[in-house]
Amino acid sequence: MDNLDRRIINALQGGFPICDAPYRQVALTLNITEAELLIRLKNLRANGILTRFGPLYNAEQMGGALTLAAVKAPERFDEIADIINAFPEVAHNYARRHTLNMWFVIATETPEQVSQTIDAIEEKTGLTVYNMPKIKEYFVNLKLEA
Repeated sequence: MDNLDRRIINALQGGFPICDAPYRQVALTLNITEAELLIRLKNLRANGILTRFGPLYNAEQMGGALTLAAVKAPERFDEIADIINAFPEVAHNYARRHTLNMWFVIATETPEQVSQTIDAIEEKTGLTVYNMPKIKEYFVNLKLEA
């Protein structure tokens, strides 16, 4: 990752233009071509530097639901992660140094689907899923400097 890649990542964390040619507009602010921006984004994804590039939606405002969940997966960690990550409702998954060593976010189209997804994950993994729905929401304008 070079300085331009860092500038791209930092620029895109602050929002993405809504217009006919958003990539061209971003490229102009970075003094590069749209083609170069697209190639670099593709390479950042392919190299695993960016694991996701896309919008974040407020599922609850759209009638859906979110929850944080965790499992104890001391053995078969990679196998369990693959099973859980195969669910389209699982937004992201993290390893933790804790008894509950795998944490993941479930995002669904309806509130009822959260428990259905948890039940399905428990059935496929044979593990108990600990559901930790939020009690209060806090806005943290997190930007990670590349």
